[in-house]
Amino acid sequence: MREIGKLLIMVGAVTIIMGLMIFLISKMSDLKWLPGDIVIRKKDFVFIFPITTMIIISIVLTVILNIIGKFFK
Repeated sequence: MREIGKLLIMVGAVTIIMGLMIFLISKMSDLKWLPGDIVIRKKDFVFIFPITTMIIISIVLTVILNIIGKFFK
């Protein structure tokens, strides 16, 4: 039973983190792109590759998940 409780807490924490990330990303859509993000605009085409944004999100998620992982060990 204890393992199921830990699993439910972990699923809840990940759900909250994902919800916060979606909320923050939706707020970031109002901002301009970060330096390093690739934006190519053509006549009828826009290609956006947010490499800097993805790296920052990856670092933040890695830190958060490592902290959560240490909590459950």
